[in-house]
Amino acid sequence: QVQLVESGGGLVQAGGSLRLSCAASGRTFSSYVMGWFRQAPGKEREFVATINWSGTIRYCADAVKGRFTISRDNAKSTVYLQMNSLKAEDTAVYYCAGGSRPTTSSSLYEYDYWGQGTQVTVSS
Repeated sequence: QVQLVESGGGLVQAGGSLRLSCAASGRTFSSYVMGWFRQAPGKEREFVATINWSGTIRYCADAVKGRFTISRDNAKSTVYLQMNSLKAEDTAVYYCAGGSRPTTSSSLYEYDYWGQGTQVTVSS
């Protein structure tokens, strides 16, 4: 199995930046598509960003496009989410996810493994 552990969350002022990390262990990390999702209190889990196995294909949700960047370092078995120009609306628990196929996807149903989540709180 694949185990994912997120880190890097915390409290930040609106307009500030944070970088989330997701460390993977278990099966070969480079064989998996990776994604980030988030869930705010009382809301459904929503797509944030995804990246394929080589890092050559990636995209983000419209709500974060131009502000967030997803990347991966297969040598370190780690995927990152760089978050800039943070807004209060970005406050949520952020989850890292891995899929068994090297294909990008915005659907949470295409992911097989999930991290425990890391809290991001943006103060206005």
